Amino acid sequence: MSILSIKNVNKGFGVGTHRAEVLKNINLEVKEGEFLAILGFSGTGKSTLMNLIAGLETPDSGSLTFKGAPITEPGPERGLIFQSYSLMPWLTVGGNVGLAVDAVFPKLSKSARQEKIDHYVSMVGLSHATARRPAELSGGMRQRVAVARALAMNPEMLLLDEPLSALDALTRANLADEILDIWEQDKKTCILITNDVDEAILLADRIVPLNPDGTLADLIEVNIPRPRDRMAMNNDDTFKALRASVTKYLMDVGIEAKVEETKTLPGVTPIHAVPRAVTAAQHSPIEERYLNFSQLHKVYPTPKGPLTVVENFDLKVNKGEFISLIGHSGCGKSTVLTMAAGLNPISKGAIRLDGWNVEGADPERAVVFQSPNLFPWLTAKENVAIGVDKVYPKASQAERQDVIEYYLERVGLADSMDKDAASLSNGMKQRVGIARAFALSPKLLLLDEPFGMLDSLTRWELQEVLMEVWSRTKVTAVCVTHDVDEAILLADRVVMMTNGPQATIGKITDVKLPRPRTRKALLEHPDYYTYRQEVLDFLEEYEHGNTSKNAKAASPKPIAAE
Repeated sequence: MSILSIKNVNKGFGVGTHRAEVLKNINLEVKEGEFLAILGFSGTGKSTLMNLIAGLETPDSGSLTFKGAPITEPGPERGLIFQSYSLMPWLTVGGNVGLAVDAVFPKLSKSARQEKIDHYVSMVGLSHATARRPAELSGGMRQRVAVARALAMNPEMLLLDEPLSALDALTRANLADEILDIWEQDKKTCILITNDVDEAILLADRIVPLNPDGTLADLIEVNIPRPRDRMAMNNDDTFKALRASVTKYLMDVGIEAKVEETKTLPGVTPIHAVPRAVTAAQHSPIEERYLNFSQLHKVYPTPKGPLTVVENFDLKVNKGEFISLIGHSGCGKSTVLTMAAGLNPISKGAIRLDGWNVEGADPERAVVFQSPNLFPWLTAKENVAIGVDKVYPKASQAERQDVIEYYLERVGLADSMDKDAASLSNGMKQRVGIARAFALSPKLLLLDEPFGMLDSLTRWELQEVLMEVWSRTKVTAVCVTHDVDEAILLADRVVMMTNGPQATIGKITDVKLPRPRTRKALLEHPDYYTYRQEVLDFLEEYEHGNTSKNAKAASPKPIAAE
């Protein structure tokens, strides 16, 4: 039996030439007790659809009914959880949940009210934090409060509008598992808006892809028995087939080639190239051990004494190799990267690049951060030009312009070169950051979670862009990531770090998958899930503590890849 019915719904915004039709001819029936996931790229109208279901907006045409009655306004029978927590900062965890209890059950006695608050706070695992205020909580804990508050209203339907997208990967996975556990307790009807394919498959009975043009694709049944175990699904053939199918569909409809072939790269030499005299003195250019991390340590002074964050990090990287560096939050990944960039002093040991010790920042080592750090008042072209002008001082203005435009075209910004950075989306800003890094013609490309602030599907798109540009330059690269699929997709080797403090290399996996790579092709490769399992097993081993049971035995012997 349907609890929610959506018939011929259309919704747009703006007027005249500025009118944008967001949702077109939406038809959907949601069964009572069902867990439905609506999956799509940013800007496809997912949140607009959720607002219509919640009664926060009304359709231009068509109808939405809940249990046969038209939806005309918000109601307590439809509990909504947003991406942002929207908590009252002056109230405690219990106080925030109490607001919902008071709204729906205004006549409860004081003891009954407290019993309800305690019940829902306990349900999301926050009994120990009932008296804390939001400022004292982590992002994951705040989102748990939002879930508890929605549940306290005892809704018949739970509406989840990308509730996990602002969280780090581990917190997101843990909270998704908790939401699944809560749903399985009382089987409330749930509608989840998400941009994460794995999340949709783990949680949902059916998945509804929302196309970029605002229409719904055919519904996909998730025929994986419940309860579903996240780790076990990596070896589940149904999961693999479904994951490949959904991924292929989304990439086909949402990620298209946006690169034009109008520019060629001029033959100009950057100032950080090896001088001809040095090159001539060498029998052959350095290929092996081109980048050498040797017994690297990072120690910070604290009131309680020195704190060793990274210890005995020892790694040899060949020229043109792509390394992914992965581990849990706080394991020192970014610390290693900033030392390689020359932005963070080395406490002990050394980093050598192309035969020279790394000392201080230099454009020979280009960094792409999680936030692109553009000058908002400059255009995309002008932001890239800042580095190019310094690196190619002997090139003509026309040659420098060709370098700038070549890389902006390669990252799909041919039509946006002259737009101010302030007017670009987050994904477009990061494209500028990638173009700027490659345009420096660096000896070493350092990527610090470059797609961490982007939604999953935009991240896919920029991973494809990164791989395409890297395949042309073969620059030596190190990418810090928390995303297992990203680590395998990009890398020749995945370097896994133990938890900090005293973090070091715990394991290295050689990824012998063919290049050039695409996400669709990798999902169908017979070895892909074997590599994935190796990384997942390592991360699980270190998930619940500072060090694994084997870490102390392993720590005196840091792993070095020759």
